[in-house]
Amino acid sequence: MIEFLSRMIATFRIQSIIDIGIVAIIVYSLITIIKGTRAEQLSKGIIVLLVLTKLSEWLELYTVYYLLSNLMTMGFLALLIVFQPELRRGLEFIGRSSSIRTSLMSKKSEAQKTVDAIVDAAGSMSRQKIGALIIIERETGLAEIIDTGTMIDGQVSSALLINLFIPNTPLHDGAVVIRNNRVVSAATFLPLTESNTVAAELGTRHRAAIGISERSDCLSIVVSEETGSISVAEHGKISRHLDLAALEKILIGLYGNEDEVSLDSIISRLSGGKKK
Repeated sequence: MIEFLSRMIATFRIQSIIDIGIVAIIVYSLITIIKGTRAEQLSKGIIVLLVLTKLSEWLELYTVYYLLSNLMTMGFLALLIVFQPELRRGLEFIGRSSSIRTSLMSKKSEAQKTVDAIVDAAGSMSRQKIGALIIIERETGLAEIIDTGTMIDGQVSSALLINLFIPNTPLHDGAVVIRNNRVVSAATFLPLTESNTVAAELGTRHRAAIGISERSDCLSIVVSEETGSISVAEHGKISRHLDLAALEKILIGLYGNEDEVSLDSIISRLSGGKKK
């Protein structure tokens, strides 16, 4: 072990640090580009195939190795076709040096502005009985959902959210998706829940909020067009008839990255131990 370390130190060069740094940047950039897209899952499948191919070679399973190695070779062209949108986005990402930045955690000031904007907009739309559906992305990427709508990429504000849901405007149908304190798209299409336990009086907007929360860890906020009531859906469950204090508490827990804070626990505390 000491001999190995001595050899490593003797052969260490400043170029080694540069080399490792460049590789790390490339790998990080690739992960950033494919995160939240179907390419993320396909990449995991490719890694599994590579591991199986190497294992079959080590274990001298020649037939399996032959099939897997040829599959990888022939599948290269297919991957270029499948990953075409991601490759295009990757080239655009590389071409924009200003896009290489970290967005792993939101600044508290920005998060608070986002919370205030959503609460203010929900309150205003509730009073005016303007139907709304706001989706807040969390760990699970919603890129495929976002692509079904109209790209916005605007700072979250109460005025923007209200205007997007004004009836008879081009973008009022569908959902607004918020990612990293930005309104990334509007008029997006969401999958409806197929659960038989959903209350019969809930309409398409509420069913869509539950449906997307069943497929991801997002938070869905709904304002009823008929009653003006505010509801929140998470993990396939919906809590209805929330007031603005409850909504603000939920959003603060979400943007504060408090893992121990769940929607159920917040609703329970605010209602004195009784879920609404």
